[in-house]
Amino acid sequence: MFRKDFIWGVAASSYQVEGRDVNDGAGENIWDAFIREGHIEDGSNADIACDMIHRYKEDFAIMRMMGIKAYRFSISWSRLIPDGIGEVNSKAVEFYRDMLKCMKENGIRPFITLFHWEYPLVLEEKGGFVNPESPGWFERYAEVVGESFSDLCSDFITFNEPQCTISLGYSRGFHAPGKKLPLRDTLFAAHNLLKAHGLAVKALRRTAKGARIGYAPTCGVAYPATDSPADIEAAKKRYFGFDEDLENWAWNVSWFLDPVILGKYPKEGLELFADSLFEITDEDMELISQPIDFIGQNIYNGYPIKAGENGEIVYAEREKGYNRTAMGWPVTPNVLYWGPKFLYERYHKDILITENGMAACDVVAPDGGIHDGSRIAFLDKYIGFLQKAADEGVSLSGYFHWSYCDNFEWTDGYSKRFGLVYVDYPSLKRTVKDSGFWYKKVIETNGGVLSINNSFKEPIFLEPHFTHNIWGGSKLREVYGYDIEGDDIGECWGISALQGGASVVKSGPFRGIGLDELYRYHSELFGTEHDRFPLLTKIIDAKSDLSIQVHPDDEYAGVHENGALGKTECWYVLDCDEDASLVVGHNAETRQELSDMMDQGRWNDLIREVKISKNDFIQIDPGTVHAIKGGVVVLETQQNSDITYRLYDYDRLWNGKKRELHVDKCKDVITVPAKEAGESIVHDTDKSQGVKLLHSCKYYSVSRVNVTSELEMDVDDRYMLVSVIEGDGLIGSHPIKSGDHFILPVGYGRAVFTGNMKMIVSTE
Repeated sequence: MFRKDFIWGVAASSYQVEGRDVNDGAGENIWDAFIREGHIEDGSNADIACDMIHRYKEDFAIMRMMGIKAYRFSISWSRLIPDGIGEVNSKAVEFYRDMLKCMKENGIRPFITLFHWEYPLVLEEKGGFVNPESPGWFERYAEVVGESFSDLCSDFITFNEPQCTISLGYSRGFHAPGKKLPLRDTLFAAHNLLKAHGLAVKALRRTAKGARIGYAPTCGVAYPATDSPADIEAAKKRYFGFDEDLENWAWNVSWFLDPVILGKYPKEGLELFADSLFEITDEDMELISQPIDFIGQNIYNGYPIKAGENGEIVYAEREKGYNRTAMGWPVTPNVLYWGPKFLYERYHKDILITENGMAACDVVAPDGGIHDGSRIAFLDKYIGFLQKAADEGVSLSGYFHWSYCDNFEWTDGYSKRFGLVYVDYPSLKRTVKDSGFWYKKVIETNGGVLSINNSFKEPIFLEPHFTHNIWGGSKLREVYGYDIEGDDIGECWGISALQGGASVVKSGPFRGIGLDELYRYHSELFGTEHDRFPLLTKIIDAKSDLSIQVHPDDEYAGVHENGALGKTECWYVLDCDEDASLVVGHNAETRQELSDMMDQGRWNDLIREVKISKNDFIQIDPGTVHAIKGGVVVLETQQNSDITYRLYDYDRLWNGKKRELHVDKCKDVITVPAKEAGESIVHDTDKSQGVKLLHSCKYYSVSRVNVTSELEMDVDDRYMLVSVIEGDGLIGSHPIKSGDHFILPVGYGRAVFTGNMKMIVSTE
């Protein structure tokens, strides 16, 4: 979990939520003009937006009920000072002061952002940030903010996403003021913006004594494609480097942070821009690098980087079908780990995540709620990676979700929804989304409810391991659809952690990890502390007879097999020929008779065969003579051990010679007399929906589960192994079918099975 003083908040900007009032006294900003020029996707404007200018008391009450502890919002420069530099609008001062008081009354800590893209139109008409006088204009504005609100607010941020202001507004023309200026002018505008930041810091230090002051740039995060040192170094090099094309040069991390924190522009950028730069003085750099208290960082997504043969930067391909938000942005939760980690290593400054969130296609459900599970899943993963960064020593002071409510999303108008609170724009009614209630729990537990702090709550689907055996057949491919070649497929190790034969996790965060490794390093999924995974589930297809065998118990194996486990197992008959049989037990009455029969080769007298049918269950205890006969397919659940003693092999030749027998050990461990066959066999003929316990012993409990519609099972203090042996259906939202094997981890909770299928489930 996060440190005790971690700040949990939400964010918004004035233009996106406030709206206007005919009597508000505000001046126009560049977005008012940009909208009139017809640049908004849905043809909308921000005249009303979310009408927070009239509804802020309602909104702060909602925030309080959501448990929100901090609100990052921006002051509208042209609302506060209509012409940007002259007379202060007293109505705006009164409005923002009342907002701040209302926040305090609701237990909400305010964070004021001075500039969130709302440049006064009259100043833009004078050149905006390209005008060398622009830093002084911003200084005047910062002084007014400090003088007007510092008694009610102690946290200030100078600029939000300066990269967007320069790149989208001045270089590419996508945002207001919609300019496409030459490289030299955009570099000069960026320099003036950074000088404006420095002057604002000085102004706030004068007028807001003791305030915490930060700065909130952005940028996509270059993250390593793998955890190899080479890929990590390549990603870091790209993150702070200059690989953008010149038209998009401003989408850069180090050019906007190095001067502020390190007091100098990065050397690589100075060399790249040498022909377009102007005089940069020592006085400029001293001004720009005024000490700040934290780095704010807006992080939404990133791109994978790997190292080439010589360590060069290589852009790795994204996975096929990678997830995207409603904005079309890739979902890359590890950026909240790598971004803060790289930034802290370079700048050694406290980091505040000032924006993170996602646009989703939110729909009002029939019950009136907004069940935005995709946003919850998104945030759970992102904030989980942020905690990982904090756990590893990155100084992180807080997280602000973007945004508090749906709002005017700049050129996208009202077509994109980022909020934790749904806004019905015709009526302006607010509805807290499921993600808002979830975020409340995150705040209440200081991150404790995040999945990173809890057991994994998804089924762990496994890719089986297969063995080819001389007695194997083709049913594992033909009946169960396993993609494996050959007509000698003897065994499918569906849930196995045996060395050299471990099942591998198919999907999810543990994809590609063997079950042996998963058990070793993620014991929280299983709730047990054995030195190895204790069970093994497999399907056996016997085209011909297997050898007659017996297993030792733990005590005997521990002494005679270098501390290995013995082996207790059971079979569930999935298929068999008519009049099929299995070897279960023997006919010797005394140990001497057993020895004599073995020595004399009286195998027909010794070995006991029992007739079986499909759906029979057979328990094989240690010391039980047993063998699977040809034409039989079983699902076997057993101790995770391969200690087997071969008693008899029908005198068959394998590779020209008889296989090794273990006569003496067999005589030692065979139970005499054998149990009656009826004590070991359960005839499972019930086809109705429900759970039937087939056997329970010290090593496992095995049940057959029939599902004909919907069936619920609780998975609380014990994990559950599941093999689907007939039909198909769902576990929760996950499709499953015959031949699938998976684990429900400890603490999974209520498992809901639907469909028409039969399963064998086992627990330790």
